[in-house]
Parts: sequence; C-alpha cells; structure tokens
Amino acid sequence: MKNETVKAGMKIGATIGGLVFLVLGIVPGFYFGSYGTLILLQKLMGGTVEPTLIVRAVIVMGIAVGIACAAAVSIVVGGLLGTAMGYVVSAPAIMREKKEAAVKA
Repeated sequence: MKNETVKAGMKIGATIGGLVFLVLGIVPGFYFGSYGTLILLQKLMGGTVEPTLIVRAVIVMGIAVGIACAAAVSIVVGGLLGTAMGYVVSAPAIMREKKEAAVKA
C-alpha cells in the first residue's frame, strides 16, 4: 500500500508541476534563456553583439534551453513534493502496520 500511495503522489505532483510550468514558467524560461544567451555571447565576442543570423539562431536555441530547464525544474520539484506528500499520507498506515506487528510478536 505504501508504494502505491507514494507513486500516486509522485505522479500527481509531477502533473501539478507541469501545469504550474504551463501557467507560470514559460515566460521566465523564455526571458532567462534569451538574456543568459545574450550575456554569454557578449562575453564571448568581447563587446556588443550585432543581430546577425547566427546570433539570432543561437539566441533561439538559448530560449529553447531556458524553457526546457524551467520545465524540468517544475516537473522535478512537483514530483518531489508529491512524493513527500505520498509519504505523509501513508505514514499512519505504516505506523498501524508496525503496531499490529508488535502486538502479534
């Protein structure tokens, strides 16, 4: 029973984490991905960056990486919180099983 409750909590938490990402995480992922890529390009090129095709393509890839990282963090944190809640929910059942085992022994 414990494993089923924990696994269900993990799945529910990951789903909620994904939904939170869709509502609150896309814009920050877009922003930090593009800003981080632009700063990195400025440091690599040693000054201001001109909007050439290569620079724009690299910024688009940075945006994709930023959004993917935000999604991964949201889903993993949601799964961890869901797993913790699964353990909290299954704790009374574990205590009950331990008491029954102690009484039988």
